[in-house]
Amino acid sequence: MNENLKTKIDKIIDWALEKKAENILHYNVEDKTDYTDSIIICSGSVALHNRAIADFILEKAKTEKMDVLSIEGKENGEWILIDLNDVVVNIFTEEKRKYYDLEDLFNNPTRRKRNMKTND
Repeated sequence: MNENLKTKIDKIIDWALEKKAENILHYNVEDKTDYTDSIIICSGSVALHNRAIADFILEKAKTEKMDVLSIEGKENGEWILIDLNDVVVNIFTEEKRKYYDLEDLFNNPTRRKRNMKTND
């Protein structure tokens, strides 16, 4: 993973933490997918919290001049996907996160911050 991507991931995780996102996991999928290099998964307490996390990440990403390719699910707020080109951010309510269980698709989450909660 190059330094620019690592820095970008660190920023996104910091922004999510700033808005009190929980259970944040980062997966390096450079060798596993062709649509992105990294996936970040986190949870908010309710749909309104998820929208606040997403809005903050989008605001900061635009300030940093990151490419925002797509935003899905913001209206409903139970699963919001933000495509930042080489990083895809998934923001879930706990109920939807358990239902879709994306963590099961990937092995060995890379812990990027010592204060992040994990499922381990």
